[in-house]
Amino acid sequence: MDIFSRRLTSSFLFFLFLSFTEAKEILVGGKTDAWKIPSSESDSLNRWAEKSRFRIGDSLVWKYDGGKDSVLQVTKEAYASCNTSNSIAEYKDGNTKVKLDRSGPFYFISGAKGHCEQGQKLHVVVLSQKHRYTGISPAPSLAEIDGPAIAPTSSAAGLKAGFLVTLGVVVLGLF
Repeated sequence: MDIFSRRLTSSFLFFLFLSFTEAKEILVGGKTDAWKIPSSESDSLNRWAEKSRFRIGDSLVWKYDGGKDSVLQVTKEAYASCNTSNSIAEYKDGNTKVKLDRSGPFYFISGAKGHCEQGQKLHVVVLSQKHRYTGISPAPSLAEIDGPAIAPTSSAAGLKAGFLVTLGVVVLGLF
């Protein structure tokens, strides 16, 4: 292959690697108006958080009316009791960004009176470096291959990763 194709392949693999490792800014709830009292349990931000993966270095971003609401980072106990009087940090700017700087749980509640009690709160768990989610599963061991069949699952991240890995193998196979 010519030098252009080799450079293109190297660049592709480098960007593929970066897509799985770089920290991200994550909009809370996936939309700008998500920091509000949920209309139902299924509309809760914790449901959204359960479906998301957070890594050390990611940042959570809230968009809300800073004149009417705030975001309080609190302890587990304050989260459970909706105690707004002794927060770890308080954000009132309407465009809050909090860096997730360690693994483990983070707790956030609304600072507006009565909102937390009505479900406006968020609990996220940041994966440790050791258990970092990349979207790629390791190859099965021989014992797993000989064992019973496992039902397939569907995941957008898994499909994207599988496609990118397959594409990478095909491109490398051209050499």
